[in-house]
Amino acid sequence: MKLPWNSDAEKSTSPEPTDFADDADESGRPSAAGTPGKGRPTPKRRDAQRRRGPVAPPPMTRAEARARKKALRSTMSKQERKEVAAERRRIRTEQREKMMAGDEKYMMARDRGPVRKMARDIVDSRRNVAGLFLPFAIFLLVMLMSPNLAVLGNLVLLVFVLVTIIDSVYLGYRVNRRVRARYPDSTDHGFRLGWYSFTRAMQLRMMRAPKPQVKPGDKV
Repeated sequence: MKLPWNSDAEKSTSPEPTDFADDADESGRPSAAGTPGKGRPTPKRRDAQRRRGPVAPPPMTRAEARARKKALRSTMSKQERKEVAAERRRIRTEQREKMMAGDEKYMMARDRGPVRKMARDIVDSRRNVAGLFLPFAIFLLVMLMSPNLAVLGNLVLLVFVLVTIIDSVYLGYRVNRRVRARYPDSTDHGFRLGWYSFTRAMQLRMMRAPKPQVKPGDKV
C-alpha cells in the first residue's frame, strides 16, 4: 500500500533509465560491452623477435663482408645497383670535399688535432725546397739523356739533395719549436712531427690534402 507522503520520496530516489547506446553514440566510443576483442593475446617482444628470426651478426673478415655484399647485389635489379653505386659516389665525393676543406671529422687520423693543423699551416706558409723535387726530377731526367750533360746533372743532383736535406731539417726544427711553444703539453713532437711536415712539404701545393688554409708568407 502506497502512502501519500511516500510518493515524492520514491520518485526522487528511483534511478532514471540510462540508454548506454545513446551515450556511446554521443561520445563517439563504443561501450565496454560492445568492444570486439582481438581474439588473441598481445605477443611479447621476445616472441615477436623470435618470430622475425635472428639478426645476422656483423662480418668478422673482409672476405665475409665481400660475400655478403655479393649476395645482396644478386638480389637487386640492375637499376637498383646503379642507384646504390651513384649514391656511394655522391657520399665519397661529399666526404672528400669536406676533408679537403679542413673538416677534421672526415680526415685521416694522422691529420687530426690542433698540432697537425699548425704543422700544416707552417709548411704551407713558406716555400720549401722539397716541394721542387718533382719538377726538378723531370728536368734532371731530360738533362741525363744527354751524355755531355750527365756529369753536370749528377753534380746538380747532389747539390739539390744537400740543400733539400738542410731545408727539411730546418723545417722540422722550426715546426717542433713552434709546437712546443704553443702546446707545451702535447706529446706529438720530435721526429714523427718533423717527418709529417717533410712529407707535406714534398708535395706540390695544388696536390696537398687537406688544402692549404694559408698563403705563402702568412704568419702562423
